[in-house]
Amino acid sequence: MSLTTPALAGKLAGLQSSAIRDLLELTTRGDIISLAGGLPDAALMPRERIAHAAEIALRDPAVLQYTESSGWPALREVIATRESARIGRAVPVAEVFITHGSQQALSLLAEVLLDPGALVIVEDPAYVGALQVFRAAGARIVAVPLDGDGMRLDVLEGLLAAGERPAVVHTVSTFHNPGGVTLAPERRRRLAELAETHGFWIIEDDPYGELWFDQPAPAPVASCSAQVIRLSSVSKILSPTLRVGWMIAPDRVSRAVELLKQGADLCGSALTQQITTDLLADTDWLTAHVDSIRSTYGSRARALVGAVRATFGDRIRCSDPAGGMFVWAEFSDDTNTTALLPNALEAGVAYVPGAAFAVTDTAPGTLRLCFTTSDEATLAEAVNRLAKAAPAPG
Repeated sequence: MSLTTPALAGKLAGLQSSAIRDLLELTTRGDIISLAGGLPDAALMPRERIAHAAEIALRDPAVLQYTESSGWPALREVIATRESARIGRAVPVAEVFITHGSQQALSLLAEVLLDPGALVIVEDPAYVGALQVFRAAGARIVAVPLDGDGMRLDVLEGLLAAGERPAVVHTVSTFHNPGGVTLAPERRRRLAELAETHGFWIIEDDPYGELWFDQPAPAPVASCSAQVIRLSSVSKILSPTLRVGWMIAPDRVSRAVELLKQGADLCGSALTQQITTDLLADTDWLTAHVDSIRSTYGSRARALVGAVRATFGDRIRCSDPAGGMFVWAEFSDDTNTTALLPNALEAGVAYVPGAAFAVTDTAPGTLRLCFTTSDEATLAEAVNRLAKAAPAPG
């Protein structure tokens, strides 16, 4: 008797594993300096403070139980206070929804806001996690290029004038991943105006906004319009293992997300959410902690950019990050960074080719470099290894 193999859902046909996650498996060797993964430095994570918060949290039996799908009430209150200060308006607790990292919020939002075939505008280069979510939702994805001031709204306006009607515009507005740039304040205001005029949602993905180096980041896009759904998390300022993210959204969006979350995981961890509440509410400690991260990352960013320019000169153009975790770079010659990667790994350095962030095609000479997990001397050595792997033509 022949066997008929059950089928998988058709939407899986166009999905691919994240090239970055696949690459991380290759960079666990101790002899490779990795500039690939977008990881915060574990040495800067407050292990002792987290342990203390966990000890206190465990005195309350409630943290071992299920909690509300929308999140631990005390955490929602703390997030509402913090987000009110950042956005510049009072954020009601009802607009705060806690998720298992901000990526879960993005995934649930895609189910709430997008029907198959709906148009989503993303930036080019694009955040890989957003591309995975929107592709899984069956969206039609169109990319708008970045320049030094973030998303090019002239291109977006051209699409709108041509009759395109996006359901969602997604932006990593501050210290872009992977582009390293920040959406200028005047563009933030204009993007909000376009959303209100043409009736689309903006998803403002902001996990890096507190990691500024010399001056605070601009006010969020969410400060300009109620049609902005804002996402963030503690993964970059505390620790990814807490898996605490949040969404600031109108009540009707939050309630729709809540219905889907109940079907996905019922609720998050009351324990890790109470630990996070303790850490975020300790404002004096938190300010000093985040200041330390900013100082360290700022020094590393300057070291990496300086080493690239000193080593490669005009052969590589790279961004000047004012915060965040990434440098976006591009060879000015015919170097193909995807083809170069095996040689780079052999030389003992890893990066992410720009092709990993492309909606369709991208410049073959682009690459993303992460500066957060290595000290200045190690970053300089990583650039030396890259130069050995990519000798100048001729």
